[in-house]
Amino acid sequence: MSRLRFLPAVCLSLAVVLHWVPVQAAEGPASRPAEWAQPVEVQYNLFQMSPTLYRSALPDGGAVPLLKNLKVATVINFLPESDSGWLKTPGVNLVQLPYRTNHVDDSDVLKTLRAIQTAEAEGPVLMHCKHGSDRTGLMAAMYRIVVQGWSKEDALNEMTQGGFGESGHFKDGIRYVMQADVDKLRTALANGDCSTSPFATCSMKSWFQSVNLK
Repeated sequence: MSRLRFLPAVCLSLAVVLHWVPVQAAEGPASRPAEWAQPVEVQYNLFQMSPTLYRSALPDGGAVPLLKNLKVATVINFLPESDSGWLKTPGVNLVQLPYRTNHVDDSDVLKTLRAIQTAEAEGPVLMHCKHGSDRTGLMAAMYRIVVQGWSKEDALNEMTQGGFGESGHFKDGIRYVMQADVDKLRTALANGDCSTSPFATCSMKSWFQSVNLK
């Protein structure tokens, strides 16, 4: 009987994911909302989310003049491989925050949002993964929701219908967005906490360090 009690929740979660995934189209909607990220360069799946934030697929050396023209001062990379191989421009800060959407937790989101906010104070920021759709899409959606105050529905519409990639890339990101506690994330971000849970690994590590310093 105990297993049966979980079935409604599982079915609801699956229904929510299926609601969003099929509506995505790689070419985006016929009329693109003005508040959505706007296309800059098709080759790199590069879009501008705000005056100080861009998102893209993995750039290469050919993108360097474009990033220089956009005055990008920080590149945030969600891949395990460094950007130092293609980007050697002096003065551009490289931030590497690798993660996978099927293992993402609140601490990953908080690290990214905090890195974006810190970097934006120095100039425009580019965040990217390999294709510019799933990992970048999830963090773009959470930036919209937590920092810019968008609703989950509006952020998911942009994520899935914005023309950033194939629909199959989004299921894990959609699942995280739907279950995320936005109020807790905002509070943790404002307080400088590494996670929304005091029992998270990073929180426990901080607690032990503080105890040892006393």
